[in-house]
Amino acid sequence: MLSGTLFALAAGLLAAAASLSAKLSLGTDAPGPPCEADAPGRGACNRWLHLPLRLLCGGLMLGCNALMWTFFSRALRHSSSSARTTVTTSGSSFIFSGILGRLIFGENHGPLWWTGISLTLCGLLLLHGTQRSPGACSSKDQ
Repeated sequence: MLSGTLFALAAGLLAAAASLSAKLSLGTDAPGPPCEADAPGRGACNRWLHLPLRLLCGGLMLGCNALMWTFFSRALRHSSSSARTTVTTSGSSFIFSGILGRLIFGENHGPLWWTGISLTLCGLLLLHGTQRSPGACSSKDQ
């Protein structure tokens, strides 16, 4: 059960990393340090590095997505509930995306975002805190 949760958390982290890579690869700003266009001979310093960095970020996006699906399927295999695994992966992805957005891009999150994340965490705690009773029937029993 614990290994399923850990796999689901890892899948959420990899999903957030894939989103970060996609934003870096497809965003309007060129990844890398900015150059001063006013300086003579320095206006094109990022042009030769621009495309390889975008391709690298695109490759990271594909790799992170492949690993995310691998960890997600392992989480499903080791978990007793697919709903619990799905919610854990989605919730952790939102949380990790918010943390990475703050660290990498300096994004500020408003009170509504924090309220949503708090409600997500409360829902995760409820899902992980409830135990299925042994006599409860499932859809397989019907």
